[in-house]
Amino acid sequence: MSTCTAVSRDLDEPMSGTAPTARTWLLLEQSGPWGAKALVSSHLDPALGRALEAAAQNTGVRVALIRRPGRHADCRTPRLRQVYAAHTVPGRVWLHSATTSDPSQLLDLDFAALGRGDHHSFDTALQGRPHTGDPLALVCTNGKRDRCCALLGRPLAAELAASGVDGVWEVTHLGGHRFSPTLLVLPHGYAYGRAAAHTVKEVLHGVRDGRIVLDGCRGSSAWERPGQAAELAVRAATGEHAAEALGVVRTDGEAPRWEVTVAHTDGRHWSVVVAQGASLPPRAESCGASVLGAPARMDVVAVRELATALAG
Repeated sequence: MSTCTAVSRDLDEPMSGTAPTARTWLLLEQSGPWGAKALVSSHLDPALGRALEAAAQNTGVRVALIRRPGRHADCRTPRLRQVYAAHTVPGRVWLHSATTSDPSQLLDLDFAALGRGDHHSFDTALQGRPHTGDPLALVCTNGKRDRCCALLGRPLAAELAASGVDGVWEVTHLGGHRFSPTLLVLPHGYAYGRAAAHTVKEVLHGVRDGRIVLDGCRGSSAWERPGQAAELAVRAATGEHAAEALGVVRTDGEAPRWEVTVAHTDGRHWSVVVAQGASLPPRAESCGASVLGAPARMDVVAVRELATALAG
């Protein structure tokens, strides 16, 4: 049994455990402009957007809009829209794709089952199939939510697309816009901040090889934020890069302090103490912020490997 103290992870550092949270992502292609709440303020029927929000509530599914990089103000949505669903929990990771000419078909999905990792309704309702292409690189570009995403995210998405990277999409709000440009990589659901084109290419190359690149990583969307920070800390402490080697199996406590148990597929377990604090000195939390704030941060206080008998 070994003990080590981990480096604190401030929310101003990309490797921080501040990824968006969702066990399953449901992505619908929607061209044109996006408002701050894109599902109800875009060229998508707002009634459908509200219905999708209601269907996904408390299921572990997060619905987002995607569009191809480029100019969007007057783009018409293609007749056949691309749809993706991805489950990000290690050991049950999958990414399926489909097309639809009628986005209201998404309301036929079993959202509770999708959140549990069951893709049957997606495959049945939309004739979905396992995605056989490259990993998806979803770059946040929703400038109406925060202008950082447009100023920094759209050029990144355009550069990646122009350089021939497949699987690049613009996506609605991911959160963490002070880390812009931000992106989410599927199927494994790891988020990255302050990304540059060359680092995104490295990340995607790693995913194709079943590896997670830690530089700039904000954590996996499969876990809540204490779990994200804990899993990243174990990866940093052990040098583990295999995409599905680690999982969060237990979280005890509540803000501002948690004890998180992280398990390896080889049977090892770690206890990770995570504390929530405030980032100082005060700083702007986004490009458009005029008031300085002290955003929350996750500090990994300690990482302790558990004896095998105790872990069981």
